[in-house]
Amino acid sequence: MNISLHLPDGITSSSLQITGSKSETNRLLLLQALYPGISIENASQSDDSDAMQAALAGNGTVVDIHHAGTAMRFLTAYYAIQEGREVVLTGSPRMKERPIGVLVEALRTLGADIDYTENDGFPPLRIKGKKLKNNKVSIKADVSSQYITALLLIAAKLENGLEITLDGEITSLPYLQMTLSLLKGVGIDAGFDGTVIKVMQTTDNYQPTTITVESDWSSASYFYSIVALSEEGTTVTLSSYKANSLQGDSALAEIFSQLGVVTEFNDTTIILRKQNLKAETLNLELNSTPDIAQTIAVTCFGLGIGCHLTGLHTLKIKETDRLEALKTELEKLGAALAVTNDSLTLQSSVTIHKNIAIATYNDHRMAMAFAPLGSKVPIIINDAQVVSKSYPTFWDDLQTLGFAVSTL
Repeated sequence: MNISLHLPDGITSSSLQITGSKSETNRLLLLQALYPGISIENASQSDDSDAMQAALAGNGTVVDIHHAGTAMRFLTAYYAIQEGREVVLTGSPRMKERPIGVLVEALRTLGADIDYTENDGFPPLRIKGKKLKNNKVSIKADVSSQYITALLLIAAKLENGLEITLDGEITSLPYLQMTLSLLKGVGIDAGFDGTVIKVMQTTDNYQPTTITVESDWSSASYFYSIVALSEEGTTVTLSSYKANSLQGDSALAEIFSQLGVVTEFNDTTIILRKQNLKAETLNLELNSTPDIAQTIAVTCFGLGIGCHLTGLHTLKIKETDRLEALKTELEKLGAALAVTNDSLTLQSSVTIHKNIAIATYNDHRMAMAFAPLGSKVPIIINDAQVVSKSYPTFWDDLQTLGFAVSTL
């Protein structure tokens, strides 16, 4: 499904309820499978969370999680400790190109029985569940934080708990802190000790608990972008959000203050308000929050300012190579930019080409990051249904704000 969108009359000040965080939901779904006393409220409605839930509820020998990268990592660890069960964990063609060797080697160090069925270092995986008796492992810290989180989520079920030594600079530290906070929230003793994360074994005397998932800050980023590109005085209210969020992408509030968006916290809502633009060029290190890089780059282009973004090496192994995809699509619109394996540098510009069709590369964030430009010029988003991976109601919410959205 391809769509065209534009904003004929400006933003109508509106309130939106954003779906629960995919990151929090997927962590809690796995913990719920291990500790059935956990109840989850405001869970994400995303395809990724649906895939996670279906896999955990099923009992088949082949588990296909399609494009759900988080599910691939978390379920690899989960099935490794399911004694007596054997599964083949697979996914889409792109999933078979996304590396998982670092996690597999760490699990093998703990005693897991995992084999590659096609190419070494990549899914599909044949996993024979067993009791893991080893309790110490070292892992590179500058890889995807989801590898480390996958180990943390099963750690309290191991016979002797788990000690993870992190080697090097940590990528996406806020996501690890989120995981540790969720573990503590359900009664698991876990925390940092220097460069080591320790998780104690948890007994079966587990107390039932209910956890409400905060709305997704990554999803909020697109509305920050829309407000940044709007007229001064424009406001949009989003819920449900916390000032003391567990999500690293809550850094949006500070980052977008440099792009003219003020964030007001009010109980469980945030009010985004457009004020005068401050930055002429934006320089950011996004090692802790790489998922919002696309939104920031597109917003800067729409505002006609330059940016230099670093700490982006994990974007090469996402649903697509997001750095190269950004370069290709922004250049169609008239941008001048350069990318490396770790960075993106955008030059300031004054022209945005109209009615350009944006390829989305089967990547939900490509579709949503470029959509706010529809407030500046008419734009076409190809394969727009890809947003269901994390935010199924995205196009409906744009219409609520006043965007004209048409199927082509």
